[in-house]
Amino acid sequence: MTAAIELRRLEKSFGEVSIIRNISLSVAQGERHALIGPNGAGKSTTFNLISGYMAPTSGNVLLRGEVISGLPPYQINRRGLSRSFQVTNVFANMSVWENLRCAVLWSTGQRYAFWKNIDNLPDVRDRTAQILTDINLTARRDVPAGLLTYAEQRALEIGITVAGGADVILLDEPTAGMSRAETERAVALIRRLTEGRTLLIVEHDMSVVFGLADRISVLVYGQIIASGTPEEIRGNPKVREAYLGEEAA
Repeated sequence: MTAAIELRRLEKSFGEVSIIRNISLSVAQGERHALIGPNGAGKSTTFNLISGYMAPTSGNVLLRGEVISGLPPYQINRRGLSRSFQVTNVFANMSVWENLRCAVLWSTGQRYAFWKNIDNLPDVRDRTAQILTDINLTARRDVPAGLLTYAEQRALEIGITVAGGADVILLDEPTAGMSRAETERAVALIRRLTEGRTLLIVEHDMSVVFGLADRISVLVYGQIIASGTPEEIRGNPKVREAYLGEEAA
């Protein structure tokens, strides 16, 4: 079966500084795959290379067997890959409903036309309402996104990420800054919304990683030092020494 995401000898340098060093990685369709590693390991750079925000120095990124390296982010998104960011990225002055509806419009085949009243598009309305329910923000429907709590904004961003109908989802530290209770709710949301989709997630909370991921890859100094199941990664002595330490216990 063709991998959902495949990295082939991927490298990224800034001048003389090499950030990503000959990475090869395959993420199966329908798999939940976590990318972990210490700060500065190159995790967000890898996400930027996959999603088109950076072009690789060499190597290729493939989406379902097609090379997407060098394509702009919007073209990659239209091919079915969507991502979130470390910093919450919503339209603060628009309501929760409006944020989600913007994300839904493209996936339903709608295009800009000044004579159309988007309130009268039942497919857009129904899809937006379903996602609003999925992320448990129905009661906050008309609230400007900038007035939501931090955890609610992160839930909204996850909703926006999946609203376009992408089947490959990249989430960059979705539970950062959350309390334990908020994290548990976020993990349940991610698990529910990515059911049947491919998920690649960057996350520092090891309880989230080991509880959510089918497979884990460890990135250290721009190189993947290990990939495997949570059990294999937990017991890998190289990983324990380079990153997990006591967290693997």
